[in-house]
Amino acid sequence: MSTPSIGDSAPDFALPTDAGTTFRLSDHRGRPVVLFFYPQDDTDNCTRENQEFSQTAAAFEKAGAVLAGISPDSIESHCQFRDKYGLKVPLLSDPDHKAIGPYGLWQQKKLYGREYLGLVRTSFVIDAEGRIAAIVPATRIKGHAEKVLKALEEVVAR
Repeated sequence: MSTPSIGDSAPDFALPTDAGTTFRLSDHRGRPVVLFFYPQDDTDNCTRENQEFSQTAAAFEKAGAVLAGISPDSIESHCQFRDKYGLKVPLLSDPDHKAIGPYGLWQQKKLYGREYLGLVRTSFVIDAEGRIAAIVPATRIKGHAEKVLKALEEVVAR
């Protein structure tokens, strides 16, 4: 599947959370939503990324946004990951790619000459009307959450 573009309606989905609830994107219409997709719990880069989003969670909330992290890991993995690092952002489990697929993030990747299918780390800012307002690829982990926060603030200021 191809990645949606800025201005497109954000693909709706319903996924279980580490809090034992269901996160349905359409339930948050009327508020901006920030989704950050990451490959795997408890790996170096994913841990740093989740810690940065947890450290900036209050700023996202102050801007009026709902913030959530999505990976293909299980709820059990998310709960262990959250507890181990004291994460403060809801973690959504997507092993069947109900969101990862429609957002076009399950792609061919290459690492050390080996090709494989995997999740391409990317964040989306969705406006209050449910349209994709910004797409922020995570080209560098350090500072990614701040970059996404700036994109959100630009969307909110419009």
